[in-house]
Amino acid sequence: MYACPNNASYYGNRAATLMMLGKFREALGDAQQSVRLDDTFVRGHLREGKCHLSLGNAMAASRCFQRVLELDHTNPQAQQELKNASAVLEYERIAETDFEKRDFRKVVFCMDRALEFAPACHRFKILKAECLALLGRYPEAQSVASDILRMDSTNADALYVRGLCLYYEDCIEKAVQFFIQALRMAPDHEKACLACRNAKALKAKKEDGNKAFKEGNYKLAYELYTEALGIDPNNIKTNAKLYCNRGTVNSKLRKLEEAIDDCTNAIKLDDTYIKAYLRRAQCYMDTEQYEDAVRDYEKVYQTEKTKEHKQCLKNAQVELKKSKRKDYYKILGVNKNASEDEIKKAYRKRALMHHPDRHSGASAEIQKEEEKKFKEVGEAFTILSDPKKKARYDSGQDLEEDGMNMADFDANNIFKAFFGGPGGFSFEGR
Repeated sequence: MYACPNNASYYGNRAATLMMLGKFREALGDAQQSVRLDDTFVRGHLREGKCHLSLGNAMAASRCFQRVLELDHTNPQAQQELKNASAVLEYERIAETDFEKRDFRKVVFCMDRALEFAPACHRFKILKAECLALLGRYPEAQSVASDILRMDSTNADALYVRGLCLYYEDCIEKAVQFFIQALRMAPDHEKACLACRNAKALKAKKEDGNKAFKEGNYKLAYELYTEALGIDPNNIKTNAKLYCNRGTVNSKLRKLEEAIDDCTNAIKLDDTYIKAYLRRAQCYMDTEQYEDAVRDYEKVYQTEKTKEHKQCLKNAQVELKKSKRKDYYKILGVNKNASEDEIKKAYRKRALMHHPDRHSGASAEIQKEEEKKFKEVGEAFTILSDPKKKARYDSGQDLEEDGMNMADFDANNIFKAFFGGPGGFSFEGR
């Protein structure tokens, strides 16, 4: 080369060798030097155009191929490469429009097609990686950005994308470090600047919310988590955690339906978020929505088959089964922890209230309804006043297994036994 510094074909040959090695940027310099030395050097113009196209500069590539066609009107390679350059320009145009529309899948598709013609274009790779990150495909995005950083460790765009992936994976502290690095390389990098600001704000709000929650200041924690949720709607993973945290706050404030809504929003953002399913299931249990609780616990147990999750599922299934039976506590008007004496007092009150003799002058319809209630009160007392039957009832077991057939149950016998036989009680004169 040094022996013939003004020989265009020598520069052209070295450009061809560098191109075969994938070193398009170095090859471009040699190709440009070859056509400076000889503007009619067709292969030099072709190589320059090919280097420009491989590096993603389709406009410059088009000019080179057009120059070839000026020198050789029927050159098939130049004709084909000109079409390729036009295709790249079109893919760029579509990608720009679709990015504005937030159709990130379409942008990835366009960049993949453009990279077939421009394999060394960092700009196309970065745009693809950014869209992959925005689509939640973090490993793919990280891989693309890391490949670029191996070749160019100071590439601000690649540093930004690495940070973006970490940010969206809720590794906010590490993300901030990459955004700061990107801004060192390119202080005017708008996206890195905005992402860095959002990341810092999100981290601070979330930590303040956690602190307020630990201190028992649930109202303040609710406000802080709500403010954090407004910072960046694109940060799905962090927002899922924030919704779940706010759901926990709402459950502490006994706003159970709101807590369920927050957990549902968390699950919509991340349908693998076990903590949100568990929190929602507990709220369903507390609001006696047992079918929904069973569904959530089943989902959790399918994902993580632990003893604890199995027990939660079993408890929910028992409560669901119990909810489908008569609620004897409700019939007597006592709570589930009522003492034996409280159960007796409740039976006495309800049995007298609904006894058929008390309603002998009422319409047939009312008599029938009161008789039904009288029978239910007797059933309830029979079960809840017997420790063994009560234990079976409380545990959700079938009472039929004890040989009890409530269809043949006689409430009058219970009443007579309780009040001491036929002469023990009378409604007359009362």
